[in-house]
Amino acid sequence: MPTPEEIAHAKAIYSAARGNSSNILLFEHDDCIRIAYEWLDAQEKTKGVLKSHFALKHIIESWALRYVSASDVAVAAILHPEIRGSYPYFNISKRLTVPALTRLESIGEAGKHPNYERPDGRRAGRGSMYHRTEF
Repeated sequence: MPTPEEIAHAKAIYSAARGNSSNILLFEHDDCIRIAYEWLDAQEKTKGVLKSHFALKHIIESWALRYVSASDVAVAAILHPEIRGSYPYFNISKRLTVPALTRLESIGEAGKHPNYERPDGRRAGRGSMYHRTEF
């Protein structure tokens, strides 16, 4: 799991690449970056980057029941040693994996926005976009 120092460094890299010296509006919370990191970590990595994209931030939000910005996902990708590409075109399989909920247990902000839960009580994102489940 990324440390606060690693996250701060990755945020600086991302902000500099975007020509933005202010990261006030780009990032939600360091835990949101950790949430995105865990989601990306669970995905099968591919040789090439996706040519089409998913609304990754929304998929991650549905899994973690927490708002996550696109910038949070981009920073998580910078931090992850196996992820290449730029948001939302990463080297992950289009056959997405539902990460185990145990990945969220040590992330305090996970589950803070229960409005991301579906009306039937299940977490959103468990439909056709996912092809595997991590145990």
